[in-house]
Amino acid sequence: MAIQTLDQHTGGRNKAAPRLRQILIQTRFELLLTLRRGENILITLIVPVILLIFFTSLNIATVVNGHAVNFLLPGILALAVMAAGMVNLGIATAYERYYGALKRLGASPLSRSGLIIAKVISILVLEVVQVILVVGVAVTLYGWQPAGSPLLAILVMALGTVTFAAIGLAMAGALRAEITLAGANALFLLFVLLGGGILPLSHLPVPVAAIAQFLPAAAFTQALQATMSNGTAFPGSALVVLAVWAVAVLVIAIRTFQWE
Repeated sequence: MAIQTLDQHTGGRNKAAPRLRQILIQTRFELLLTLRRGENILITLIVPVILLIFFTSLNIATVVNGHAVNFLLPGILALAVMAAGMVNLGIATAYERYYGALKRLGASPLSRSGLIIAKVISILVLEVVQVILVVGVAVTLYGWQPAGSPLLAILVMALGTVTFAAIGLAMAGALRAEITLAGANALFLLFVLLGGGILPLSHLPVPVAAIAQFLPAAAFTQALQATMSNGTAFPGSALVVLAVWAVAVLVIAIRTFQWE
């Protein structure tokens, strides 16, 4: 999976590929490696669908515009992004580092930021499939119809992807693989409880809900809920919180990432 250099015979020396080409080549390798982890991909794609069907069938979620799926769908999409970026990508990268697969890249022209960008792009591609699958189930089984601002919802999804992929890569690049494995799963469970996608924040104790609003999961979920619902105010504060998290963890991931 090492980045290749272009053999351009200029002055008898090899010239490294341009930065953008390096990232695109690495993105291709990341997608190929992702496809090889078939069981992980299956879980990443299927679990959000199961959660949507399960919690919708319980009829305990908040009803929005006549059906619980209108409340649950944004939250399930947020959980799908967290699972793909923070859990799946974070753990896979941690073990790539543990087994020395990333060590070769450290000697190549690819920078740490280039590797991280390539991994984030590969997760964005995976999440396109996730969104199509989850939304397709919502439309087919529950008659869900698009509402709000789809373009803004896509922007929020992209920002959430950067945030949670960066969280996973920050752990994978600085911590041992075993710690990343435990930490990513623990954070995911915490974000399920405090994200507001399945259990509204208003149902939590007031101090807990106040803290949860400043966590990336709740900010991401609230922004998605607002952009996918009619008559909801623009999620300015949630977007600001999410953007701050995205920038902060991305910088931390790039600066602290170690090849081995």
